[in-house]
Amino acid sequence: MPHQVQKKIPEGYLEDQAGRLVPIDMISEIDLTRDELVNEIVNKARELQAKMREFKLALLGDINAFVELSAERYDVQLGGRKGNVTLVTFDGRYKVQRAISDSLVFDERLQVAKELIDQCIHRWSEGSPAELKVIVDDAFQVDKEGKISTGRVLGLRRLKITDPIWLQAMDAIADSIQITGSKTYVRLYQRTGDADQWRPIALDLASL
Repeated sequence: MPHQVQKKIPEGYLEDQAGRLVPIDMISEIDLTRDELVNEIVNKARELQAKMREFKLALLGDINAFVELSAERYDVQLGGRKGNVTLVTFDGRYKVQRAISDSLVFDERLQVAKELIDQCIHRWSEGSPAELKVIVDDAFQVDKEGKISTGRVLGLRRLKITDPIWLQAMDAIADSIQITGSKTYVRLYQRTGDADQWRPIALDLASL
């Protein structure tokens, strides 16, 4: 996020929501108190956010160091991007998970896949169930942002259809996948009593 240059406000004035400078002595006491409270809360939140970001970076560094240490003990060299890791305390009470989630998009080959699928459905029109067409049409629907759900499209590949044209379409879907980025998640859990259930230790680290 680009750094925003804060406008310098002359002493004795505050800027209102329309960008106008208003003399402080013309602002009501309750408005001044509200302004002071909100600024205080936001400043504390920013300080906490910075500490949480530092904590996440340190935590990821510690996990990476442990994974490397474990690999060295078994004389294994780990290369490339590290994957998902789950670490559990000796008594099984606490668990730390590191998960890497890729952001996927489809390139122009997805339209080729859709055309091949349409050919299949047209050819099968008399013998195939109407539900299949609904599933396919739903998979290629775009959301409010004009994006296609990767989950629904990839779900088509799980359908047990052996038609050669369909399989060609599934190959086109696989080839059209592009990884545009990734996000690393860190999740902490505590076991609840003696049950085999985990309660998250809530920290919204994913957005940092």
